[in-house]
Amino acid sequence: MLRRSKVMDGTATGQGPDAENLNGKEVGIKKKSRVPGVMIIQFIETMPEGKSHPDFTRKPIALTIQEGKFAFFKAIVTGDPKPTVTWSRNNGDVSDTSRYQTKYDPNSDEHTFEMPNVMPDQADTYKCFAINEYGQATVTVVLNVIEVGFKKAKALQQAEEATGNFTTVLKRKSKIRPKSEQHERKDGEIDPKFWELLLSADKKDYERICTEFGVTDFRWMLKKLNEIKKEREEEQAQFVKNLCNLKPIQVNADNSASFEIDMDLLDPSRSIFLYKDGEMIPYTKELGDTLKHSLKQVGRKYIFSMRDLMPEDAGLYQLDVEDVNMFSTDFKIPMVDFLVKIQEVKAKEREDAVFECVLSNPFSKILWFGKNVPLEQGDKFDVEVSEDKLIHRLVVKDCMVVDKGIYSACAGIKSCNAWLVVEADKDAQKGKKAPRKTTRAGGSGVDLQKVAQEQQVKLEKEREERKEQIKAAKEAAAAAPPPELPPAPAPTAAPEAQRDPEPSENAGCKVIFKPGIVNELAVVASDPPVVEVESTEPFITGGLSNIYALCGKPAELTVKMNVECDGAWFKDGAQLTSGDRVTMTKDGTSHKLAIQSCTDKDSGLYRFVSGEQSTQGKVTIGDVPEFDPDDLHKFAKPVTIRVGQNAAFKMPFTPQESLVVSWFKDGTEIKDGGGVKIVREPNHSRLLLRDCLRTDGGEIKIQLKNPFGAVEATSQLIVLDRPGQPEGPVETVETTSSMIEIKWNPPKDDGGSAVTNYIVERQQAGQSLWTKLGDVSADRNSFRDRNVTHGKKYKYRIYAENPEGLSDALETAESIMAGIMILSGPPGAPKVVSASKTCINLTWTPPEDDKGVPIIGYQLEKRKMDTNQWIALNALNEPIEGVNYAVKDVTEGAEYEFRVAAINESGSGDLSPPSAVVCAKNPNMRPCFKDPEDFIVVRAGNSARVKISYEGEPPPEITWLKDDEPISPWINVINTEGMSQLVIHSSKRSDSAIYTINAKNSVGETSFDVEVRVTDEPKTPGPVELEQTVQGKVMISWAPSPDQGLDDRLYYVVSQHDSTTRVWKTVADRLFANTYTANNILPGIEYHFRIYAKNDMGLSDPSQSPTWGANSNRVQITSNGVKSSEICFERPPSILVPLKVHTPPKGYQLFMTCAVRGCPTPTVSWYLNDVCINSDSNYYITNSYGVCSMYILRVRQKDGGEYKVIAVNSFGKAECSTKLVVRD
Repeated sequence: MLRRSKVMDGTATGQGPDAENLNGKEVGIKKKSRVPGVMIIQFIETMPEGKSHPDFTRKPIALTIQEGKFAFFKAIVTGDPKPTVTWSRNNGDVSDTSRYQTKYDPNSDEHTFEMPNVMPDQADTYKCFAINEYGQATVTVVLNVIEVGFKKAKALQQAEEATGNFTTVLKRKSKIRPKSEQHERKDGEIDPKFWELLLSADKKDYERICTEFGVTDFRWMLKKLNEIKKEREEEQAQFVKNLCNLKPIQVNADNSASFEIDMDLLDPSRSIFLYKDGEMIPYTKELGDTLKHSLKQVGRKYIFSMRDLMPEDAGLYQLDVEDVNMFSTDFKIPMVDFLVKIQEVKAKEREDAVFECVLSNPFSKILWFGKNVPLEQGDKFDVEVSEDKLIHRLVVKDCMVVDKGIYSACAGIKSCNAWLVVEADKDAQKGKKAPRKTTRAGGSGVDLQKVAQEQQVKLEKEREERKEQIKAAKEAAAAAPPPELPPAPAPTAAPEAQRDPEPSENAGCKVIFKPGIVNELAVVASDPPVVEVESTEPFITGGLSNIYALCGKPAELTVKMNVECDGAWFKDGAQLTSGDRVTMTKDGTSHKLAIQSCTDKDSGLYRFVSGEQSTQGKVTIGDVPEFDPDDLHKFAKPVTIRVGQNAAFKMPFTPQESLVVSWFKDGTEIKDGGGVKIVREPNHSRLLLRDCLRTDGGEIKIQLKNPFGAVEATSQLIVLDRPGQPEGPVETVETTSSMIEIKWNPPKDDGGSAVTNYIVERQQAGQSLWTKLGDVSADRNSFRDRNVTHGKKYKYRIYAENPEGLSDALETAESIMAGIMILSGPPGAPKVVSASKTCINLTWTPPEDDKGVPIIGYQLEKRKMDTNQWIALNALNEPIEGVNYAVKDVTEGAEYEFRVAAINESGSGDLSPPSAVVCAKNPNMRPCFKDPEDFIVVRAGNSARVKISYEGEPPPEITWLKDDEPISPWINVINTEGMSQLVIHSSKRSDSAIYTINAKNSVGETSFDVEVRVTDEPKTPGPVELEQTVQGKVMISWAPSPDQGLDDRLYYVVSQHDSTTRVWKTVADRLFANTYTANNILPGIEYHFRIYAKNDMGLSDPSQSPTWGANSNRVQITSNGVKSSEICFERPPSILVPLKVHTPPKGYQLFMTCAVRGCPTPTVSWYLNDVCINSDSNYYITNSYGVCSMYILRVRQKDGGEYKVIAVNSFGKAECSTKLVVRD
């Protein structure tokens, strides 16, 4: 039972510790804490400087724990002066020191409230108080206690009586009982843990679990499992809707273990319980450090985690909802440790890195992690395991700088980790990828093979000792008199399985290959655990299974019964009798069939029958695979290639069934993938190694394996490469004014070919050219350079050469000087040429005494006047060649001193006297403006912004005028360094004016005029009148637009269309008058005219003219009894002019248009991303005689997308679309 605490209201006045300290305070100001759930009361209104009220930086965490366990809360508080921390509970006293203990750790600054051997009556709401003279901080925390034993049953009974509802109270009990409560199982009784594991396991794991628990009858197991699974699913359906993605427990890189389950609870308030070996374990739902176990929920996924793994953490873990098990997983911790741990690896870019370790016990596969991410075999990583499974390696191929980080190896609960440091290739050209290196970096630094062999001998010795102990125990048991057995009880385990006459599938005989003996095969019968019961009915306790035997070798089949009885042997349906080659014997309950020398004729299906019981198994006779001697001799010849080339191996063999072909390199199996290609054909196998490196060389082995044995063939791969770098460091044997002698060591790796000679090159300090000095024979490792100049410094690099090429260079760490050091005298003190806030120009004179050594440059130093530190402005290897320098690393307004020293081959000489103090500021300058705009047009209602950049020293005073008058107060002026901005929010037409900016300082004054025009789209012109003056000409006149008097830049546009084309075209533009004469007006054709007003903002709506032409006066002609056919103009919509793609900048206006035709006139709808925008006020949409337009005043980012126009009438619909991309 889970006893929950009663959550009470906050502590009332006078309750809690030090309540009397609050009395008499004049104020109680509530403050907000940075930690949620903390209540703070400040006692005074104004806090003294440097003082603070108490607060919690870490509050206690709610806890659910089992009765009898150790419960504790932790808190960390701050405040000045240091607060006093006390604890209390809502419904009880905490003064009993035997039950409640308060502790403080000054190192971690943690306050701890401990409850040893917690009891159910201690479940309550607890409070922690932190008080000083300036305030009080309070936090509450809940403790829930899980009752066990008799008290739990009693509490359940009380709960039932109180509620009267017995169905809501569940008796919490795991299917797996704790070890202390488990009864002694009878012979043949199956551990309940077996069924719990099968219910949550994959089908591929059934065989392993059955073998572990000694269950041999698969048919009975599957039948029983289906029955249990059906019952369990019915129970689970009461609480969960869906259960999937069951992931067994596994170890993580951070020494933790976890398992996952996806579960949809019907009622999220249902209780979830965790068990280990049948015992309930407490857990927390918060990622704190209070409990070892935690259960985290992410959506429908539940993740159980366990940290700080120990060997005792192994066991069966179960997750239950109320009283129904949902998932079970067995956590096994192998007894393994690291004899040799992985070490830090320092690799160069594009080099391979190797981590390797040795285990104390064989382990088929360990887990590798890189930066907490699991690593697997692939193009980037190679995972290698030795044949004895003790040595494990991780190869990080083609290392790049991004690969650096912490890599770890995990075996069971043991782990070790190390850094991978990747150094960038400094010799690589910028913008080009460095060449792939053929070397490997890393390793453990010890002989792993020797450590593994010693451990193998130790393990073998321990196995022999255990065998001797078991043998001695059996002999002692056999010598002791047998105890009197009580009458056997009725069978309890799977009677159906015992009577099943069908043969069981994974029971009976198995093949054992004896190591170290070629072409020898023994066949023995496995003895699975059976139920020893007294029964008069005979049944088979150990049956037959399929076996393999070698030609010419003996084989034996064994069947065991529960009682002595007779039986018969059959082969392929025919009964067998004892003869020269086949012998059948009976020894008590054991029946044996022995084949003296197996041949192909002995292959077949063997069956043993005793009464109604029978068992059968297939015997297959064959030979160990073998190679042709000529092919074997050809394969054994070494393969020699160069680095970067491909290596190919091919081995023919005789086709066989069940033949497994494996390739190995230096004892490690090679897998297909990455640079390895393995081809398997019926009569041969080929191995291809692409782009081989030097490290790929070694022993190549092919293995053919079938059920009867294995055979191997070995070859060698030799990869030739240029030699490795000569071993350093370069030693200076002797240096004089006329000679320098150096010495080095030969390379560790000669690249597969002997080093023929060394090449020595030299570079003089301060120069970039390397000069070849000569060749040195391979038997000498020293060189004398006699062509040197006294006082100069030199660098040397040495290459090793073999027939494959040159090695990487070994270079001297520092320059070597010929003779003694000679330094130059001091130059003249620097003088200031000019100064500004960003740059100071200096000059100086060369030293009077250069000591006879040429000067190659200068080193300049600076000192800020408020400091004592001199800072070099250039490095010694980057000397200033002339006697002038521009210092740009200065702070505006700061004062500096400068000094300089001359540099020669020996180094930097004496320093000059310091320069005069100079201030980094600009010289006085008259104000001036930089590229200003003199005309700006703004739409009425928008903000008008006029930005003007300027220069001047000292900074000028900026003023603005409007038409030579001071600007209004609602006009904002924003002045920053080098820029002034005039802002008019919600501009009006009356804001149109000439604005003048004036800049004035102590040197002079300047001004600039900007014309700002605030306007809007013009209003529609007045009525249009048409008058014909002469034949073929029509005078068009219209009333002016109301905006004509307000906007002197307004003009008119005339458009025309006639009945022959029905397309509007512009016939006049930029008309500043109110009349226009249209020419070429033909009789019999209708003409229409539109007048637009236009200004800087765009066009107005058109003013339509009356129809001009004779079509309206046409006389109807009547037919004399002849009925004329009517002409139909009705048609479905069509798109005449489609939409175009637009990419306007953000904040700009946009005009989108298309042309639509149809009769009757179609209804046109606009869509943005399939959403109709006809009624959206952000878009101005018009349809004028089929010309459909949409206008956006200021384009926003969300206006981007796909725009679509759909025209619909009674005859159909048409559509067109385009995309709008808004640029920033």
